[in-house]
Amino acid sequence: MSRKRKILLVTLLVSLVSFNPGAKENSVVVIDKLVPRNVRLTNSSSSGKEFASVEKTINAFLRKWSIAGASVAISKDGKLNFARGFGYADTASTTETQPYSQFRIASISKLVTAICIMKLQEDGKISLNDRVFGADGILNDPYFSEPKDKRIYGITVAHLLSHEAGWSQRYGDQMFMPILVAEMMGVKPPADTKTIVRFALDKRLHYTPGTGRSYSNLGYSILGLIVEKVSGMSYGDYCRQAILEPLGIYDMKIAGNLLSEKAPFEVTYYEPTDVVLKPSIYGTGEMVEPIYGGNDIRALGGAGAWLATAPDLTRLLLAVDGFKTRPDILSDQSIRFMTDNDNGFAPVGWKSTVLNGTWWRTGSFPGSAGMMKRQSDGISWVVLFNSSAWNGPEIYTYINNMMYRVISQIKPWPEYDLFNYSLPLPLKSNLTEFSNR
Repeated sequence: MSRKRKILLVTLLVSLVSFNPGAKENSVVVIDKLVPRNVRLTNSSSSGKEFASVEKTINAFLRKWSIAGASVAISKDGKLNFARGFGYADTASTTETQPYSQFRIASISKLVTAICIMKLQEDGKISLNDRVFGADGILNDPYFSEPKDKRIYGITVAHLLSHEAGWSQRYGDQMFMPILVAEMMGVKPPADTKTIVRFALDKRLHYTPGTGRSYSNLGYSILGLIVEKVSGMSYGDYCRQAILEPLGIYDMKIAGNLLSEKAPFEVTYYEPTDVVLKPSIYGTGEMVEPIYGGNDIRALGGAGAWLATAPDLTRLLLAVDGFKTRPDILSDQSIRFMTDNDNGFAPVGWKSTVLNGTWWRTGSFPGSAGMMKRQSDGISWVVLFNSSAWNGPEIYTYINNMMYRVISQIKPWPEYDLFNYSLPLPLKSNLTEFSNR
């Protein structure tokens, strides 16, 4: 790249940053202006006196449940009215959690996957009635041929979306036994997604597809493979190009398994001090904490592999909420299919969709927990934690109760939209990356 072009590019980026009303100007050094804290929302965007009681309520919740850090985003009528981090993204360095802090979102990833599948259907690339396995199936790879149970040939895309494909967790979750699967399949651990699917095909189904329903991480991991086969791209790349980037979401990415694979703005995860260690998924024999190396996040793929920020998840939620305050990325028909319990398939992607228009999605993984909710009154919110919910599934009831109190304390609602105060541009963090292009 010529010197003139470099100067022009830097000038353009600086002008874009200076246009951002929520930006911080702590330095006149150009490279500092490209650091995400200067081009994305920060805690200062939601730290006014009108939010004092909100902050008090959330901080009290974190103290009560010994949660190191959290990120909360709240929207009303399509506007992002509140986005703030609480506690620490990393306790050792006392790094504060910010709205741009990235968290593992676990099963909230299923909503991302479901949206991608519905988008592929709208684009005419697949039908929800398409069979998944067999000569006429989407995944007609010979590696997946000759399943032990011939009922597997009856599994459709819709069955996977609605957890009706015939698998259950009666004998454990196939996605969380990578060493056992690797040993059984004769491969080096950890077993990848395709190997785990082949392992499952070598077993009998627990019920005939379409005749029952049982929550299945395996089913959504298979949906991730379908995205790859149909799109000709990696699962992550298709999701980004077809769904996330068109919405202005650039900070979501596939998570890593190890602390050494931590993304630049990803939080650190914490578990109780008495957590039971697990064998490393890499077959080293080492006993490790489940949060780093004890589980294979990447193998989960479409079932639970994403990192995200709370504001970005809010953008995604508002793009499939069915309200007219912001454009949806899916058709009304697709959104109804995902949420109308009378169709025999919903909830799709969501954890629960209630007749009154309340939809929510939860996700948990060692060291993290999250919840997002769409309310019928036009209010939506996202809460992400970087500490294990060792009080079990009840944590979501407590989160919901906390957010009920928080929302009741926002009076009056701000008129501004914080989405307008951030730059939805994939800016680089240093100039070297530009000069090498």
